Amino acid sequence: MLADALDAFSQIFSPPFRRVMWKSLGLTAAILAAAGFALDRLAVSYIHVGPAWLSFVLSTLVGLGLVVGAIVLAPPAVSLAAGFYLDEIAAIVERSIDSRGPPGTPLPFGPALALGLRFAVLSIAVNFVVLVLTVFAGVGLAAFFVLNGYLIGREYFELAAMRRVSASEARDLFDRHWLEVFGAGVIVAALVAVPVLNLLAPLFATALMIRVVKRVS
Repeated sequence: MLADALDAFSQIFSPPFRRVMWKSLGLTAAILAAAGFALDRLAVSYIHVGPAWLSFVLSTLVGLGLVVGAIVLAPPAVSLAAGFYLDEIAAIVERSIDSRGPPGTPLPFGPALALGLRFAVLSIAVNFVVLVLTVFAGVGLAAFFVLNGYLIGREYFELAAMRRVSASEARDLFDRHWLEVFGAGVIVAALVAVPVLNLLAPLFATALMIRVVKRVS
């Protein structure tokens, strides 16, 4: 597992990965900018009400909210944007592992987009739960690694497996090897926890899970 993780991490800095990375980060920036603009326009309509001091307080709160929102939304936005390029990344990894083997079958655009949206929504929900557990139970760090490790591990493992088998077979494969997949997901979650490096997490997760799928298959 650690060898797979080290190989995957070193690969994301290779020239083929860098080209995909810049495309993914550009789309991420566009998604975050659009979300920030929409939230800002929505908030502005409620700021200029009442006395000046109230408008000032509301403006300050909105500014802080946009910053926090950008931090919270960054990982799901990166995952959503990277979803458009996961098959390209997976193909690069597959060729590097076994250049003579048959290539995987890319997912159709519709299912791939649906899976990306589902993962983004689940990611927001899971990290909201982590925030609540941090505030009220003081177990935020453990919850972060357990919940994100499971979610990230399962989502990326099944996406990688579905290049080779059907969706039901991918779920069965996960059920048989869930502990190993969870361990790989925790490794990815550790990268997600590091600012800036978390922007590379989808590339790393894909490169790692392609290797895990090949090994357990």
